[in-house]
Amino acid sequence: MGTPLGDFIRARRDSTQPESLGLPDHGRRRSPGLRRSDVATRAGISVEYLTRIEQGRDRHPSNAVLRAIGDALSLSPAERDHLRYLAKITGGECTDRTSPAPPRREVRPPVLETLRLLEPGIALVTNRLGDILARTPAYESVTSGTGLLDSDAPNLTRYVFTDPRAREFFADWDDVADEQAFDLWLGPVAENSEWFTADLAPVAGPEFTRRLNRHVVPARGVLRLRHPSGPELRLRRETLDLTSDAQQLLVLLPADEETARAVERLGRGSRGGLRAIS
Repeated sequence: MGTPLGDFIRARRDSTQPESLGLPDHGRRRSPGLRRSDVATRAGISVEYLTRIEQGRDRHPSNAVLRAIGDALSLSPAERDHLRYLAKITGGECTDRTSPAPPRREVRPPVLETLRLLEPGIALVTNRLGDILARTPAYESVTSGTGLLDSDAPNLTRYVFTDPRAREFFADWDDVADEQAFDLWLGPVAENSEWFTADLAPVAGPEFTRRLNRHVVPARGVLRLRHPSGPELRLRRETLDLTSDAQQLLVLLPADEETARAVERLGRGSRGGLRAIS
């Protein structure tokens, strides 16, 4: 049986072309990307040892081996961080995997006060599972008419994978879907969140499961939104991790003057103050 660590290494190996690392093309083969022997040689480990890691038969590779594999696959800094994180959860070094608990939904008062200070900006508080826990009126205005906030307990991950309107709202839906799937791994006891995936996976279907197991580390570039009223919004994202709460404060900033003007127009019709869900 495989492990998240083995799945990630295999996925990166399959998606890396030999020529990108200066290796010869061995010609036609059964699967794309690098051979195990290519990675093992570059990492200075045996093919048999790499096979054990990929297949989950060795769950405790040393930090030196992880660094060597990262070098062999030419991983980015973000991908190396994810490699180390998956090694921890695969080796059982993270939170107790036998008793997963729902993520915290309450937002601390100082965080809510910070959110108020950001008005009239576009900002929200989420957890890694996609629950939208608090948001400014401006966030409501840029998502109005999309269905994202229709639920009493809106969840961005569920919306992306189950609501057909999401594919129209997010101009780069594929990238956003990869981001939401990836963030599930970073959530509290994400390695054992059956209580969540058992609820989402049946309705999200294989598209969700496939992306979850690909471990694509997202680039998180400019977010492009197609608002139902017409304008396309281009927003830069700044994220503050609230580590002790397993939450994030996300601020969306207009990436150009046209977006800034469109956001201002949309905001004129917004009413009410800060919204928080507990």
